[in-house]
Amino acid sequence: MFSLKNVKYKNILVIKELNLPQEKITCIVGESGSGKTTLLKLLNNLISCDQGDILYKQQSIYDIDPIELRREVVMLPQDPAIFPGTVKENLLIGIKFAEKPLVDNEKLQEVLEQVKLRKPLTNIAEQLSGGEKQRLALGRVLLLNPEVFLLDEPSSAMDEETEELVIESIVQDVRKNKKSLVMITHAKKIAQKYGDYLIELKNGLVLSAKEL
Repeated sequence: MFSLKNVKYKNILVIKELNLPQEKITCIVGESGSGKTTLLKLLNNLISCDQGDILYKQQSIYDIDPIELRREVVMLPQDPAIFPGTVKENLLIGIKFAEKPLVDNEKLQEVLEQVKLRKPLTNIAEQLSGGEKQRLALGRVLLLNPEVFLLDEPSSAMDEETEELVIESIVQDVRKNKKSLVMITHAKKIAQKYGDYLIELKNGLVLSAKEL
């Protein structure tokens, strides 16, 4: 799905060659500062490498319109934006930005259940806890239904039990719909349990890349 060749970004990341499989769960692990988030941002052209090339479905991402690429390859940062307004308005804002058809309340409730956020659609989003905000933003991304999910520690603000439930739910959705997921995780046990492919970074280099 993604192929990186001779990629360099500042003094943060140097990748001679790396391939990420399609329709699989790819987990990225590594110490803080190892280049994990930088790699994720490179994959949907939020930042551009200083040298080398990144292919998406055998086409250079730099030959793809960035807006079109980001509609197909959606990234959720570790500290996602929460907008003023209700839970419902926050769920719908991504669809509006992407100019996709709006969905009904039933579909919104379904997505909230998927991310284990049992809050009324009318609740004020900014009053949610950190973990709840993270799940709300995750629901917003699921509604976009992209080909590729890029998730940067999507469960870092959740307790262990909720993390397990939410990650399992997302992984099931990705597998069922034959999508691709590239996920940075701080928990190696999550990677071992749900990942198909594991990439370990250290000091900006690929320490290992292997099937699980």
